[in-house]
Amino acid sequence: MKNTVLFISIISSFLTAFLSSSVNIALPLIGKELSIDTISLTWINTSYLLSTTIFLLPFGRISDIYGRKRIFLYGVMVFTLSSLLCSTVHSYLPLIILRSLQGLGAGMIFATNTALLTSVFPMGERGRALGLSVTAVYIGLSTGPFLGGILCKNFGWRSIFLYSAILGVITITLVLLKVKEEWIEARGESFYVLDAILYGIALGSIMYGFTKLPDKIGLYMILLGISGFILFIYSSSLKEKPTIDMKLLLNNRVFSLSSISALISYSATSAVSFLLSLYLQRIRGLDPQSAGIVLLFQPLTQAIFSPLAGRLSDRFQPGVIASIGMLFTAVGLFLLRFIGDNIPLSFIVFCSIVLGFGFALFSSPNTNAIMSSVDRRLYGIASSMVSTMRMLGQTFSMGISTIVFNAFTGKPQSQVDHLLLINSTRVILSIFTILCIVGIFTSLGRGKIVRD
Repeated sequence: MKNTVLFISIISSFLTAFLSSSVNIALPLIGKELSIDTISLTWINTSYLLSTTIFLLPFGRISDIYGRKRIFLYGVMVFTLSSLLCSTVHSYLPLIILRSLQGLGAGMIFATNTALLTSVFPMGERGRALGLSVTAVYIGLSTGPFLGGILCKNFGWRSIFLYSAILGVITITLVLLKVKEEWIEARGESFYVLDAILYGIALGSIMYGFTKLPDKIGLYMILLGISGFILFIYSSSLKEKPTIDMKLLLNNRVFSLSSISALISYSATSAVSFLLSLYLQRIRGLDPQSAGIVLLFQPLTQAIFSPLAGRLSDRFQPGVIASIGMLFTAVGLFLLRFIGDNIPLSFIVFCSIVLGFGFALFSSPNTNAIMSSVDRRLYGIASSMVSTMRMLGQTFSMGISTIVFNAFTGKPQSQVDHLLLINSTRVILSIFTILCIVGIFTSLGRGKIVRD
């Protein structure tokens, strides 16, 4: 049973990561065929990201009450069906609607994937399993642009969604045939729909606001989101067993500091590939394929070392391993600050390897720490928190980059001269470095994990 669940987790982790990275390659073709302008094109990804993040935590709670396998299976079904339908669309609006539906399915998968692994693997084996699942994510991210490019070139952009649907069907079949057990640790407890809606509106407003910064509408949406969160926290405090228990964040030091560390890590690293892509193509004049090869080293390093990091977190305190990883990440970001017109590409590759190694040491041990710090009845909500921090971090990372670019230039990035682009990139990387230094202390401050 354990190995079957692990295999299913690996497939689903690869599937969601592959689609996420391969769609970026397909965007120019989608825009050309469907006559979509650049701003509207960004919503093909943004609609997916928003939907995924909004539904993560509520479905984590639902899975604890009604069954983790059930919610995971329904999530894969929704993801697979929407992928299949995406391969048939011929206009913009249906694609956005289906991408939002796909985000719903992904949210259900993310909410339960880690929880299922934690349910079947005891402490002492958990880190290895989580490491392999994380490795599948990085393999998906690494191969997505390459394999997605091949599919787009030979079969068109719709083949990416069709390929994802095929993998989804395989996953559904394995769950139905091989996984007979169900995990329901909070059976009979209440799920408060209105609280979940309030949480979704608040979180969605903040994320949408960051995509609109530095425009005033962005600030207004963030303020609206913060107000919504205050109402949500107040409403949750009135209930004995709320949809999302804020006491978990307030009273569980390991859980709260591990979650904050994850948010900091993703905020400091998610936009690095975007920044390096701009640098390599606009400053160094590389074509997209050559730039992609350079960018491959970071996720490839993460894929290689994540299983090792997971095993180390089974033998030693995961918080210590994660803190060392955050230190390596900070070093990699600091070194990247020295990029310029004449820096050897080998230096960029070296920095990417350091970053990949650091994030590999951080990711699965930090997840192990989060999942090992909560009671079994909260595995779903804890699993959802891991993915929510990743999604929020991705949004904040791009938001920081957008704010700095606009502060330096006040005009679109395509019109920025080389010097301004380099200087603004250095400032962004400096901010990311400082974030990681703060993250080292939040990671170390979580304390020890008490092993069963």
